[in-house]
Amino acid sequence: MYEAVHAHPDGDSTVPRFAATAASVGYDGVVVRSRSDARPDVDHDAVAEEYGIDVVSGVELDAEDTSQASGAIANLREQATVLVARGGTPELNRFVAESERVDVLAGPMRGSGDVNHVVVKAAERNAVHLEFDFSKVLRASGGERVQALRGLRKLRELVAHYDAPYVVSADPESHLQLRAPRELLAVGEAVGFDREQIRAGLQAWGDLAERNRHRTSEEFITSGVERGRYEEDS
Repeated sequence: MYEAVHAHPDGDSTVPRFAATAASVGYDGVVVRSRSDARPDVDHDAVAEEYGIDVVSGVELDAEDTSQASGAIANLREQATVLVARGGTPELNRFVAESERVDVLAGPMRGSGDVNHVVVKAAERNAVHLEFDFSKVLRASGGERVQALRGLRKLRELVAHYDAPYVVSADPESHLQLRAPRELLAVGEAVGFDREQIRAGLQAWGDLAERNRHRTSEEFITSGVERGRYEEDS
């Protein structure tokens, strides 16, 4: 299972600190999803080797509107193994769900964000994973927490109905906000999820990393075109 984290300078903790903590609580890997203008300057492979945990290069696009997002997606796609784009408005949510180059639509229910059957069907069609963001459930209180729970419930029902792909995250910005897999399984169950749903959502980050690494490996001649036996023999 994997968690996706905002590392310094986007968050409060460094990549090595996140990796050490994640390894100690039972994760197989972390995706470094720092925002595009605040990515850490770090050797992911060296950190992975030191702490015995997979460290995946990621990036999160936090665009103000769809026109800004459109220009940035193609650029960022080549810069990281996992590309996350933050939603938060109905327009951005739909745009990201319809963008096949994006791996994850993050925080779709945040702010004024909402998700309907159109967005979820587009995400399913384009293999864009919808994020179940547990940050507010874990760290907010009062009305904000109630609203987050309502949003998660609605998203869960739509994802289940359309069998759309998804990921699960506590969206930590500090190693102190990192929650062990068993904790997220318990929290998810307490708010209406099946434990296996949470487990699958945490594993999905690793599946995305494996898929994208394969696509950019030498087995592919160009984007989306895999090398066959005739090319290998030539």
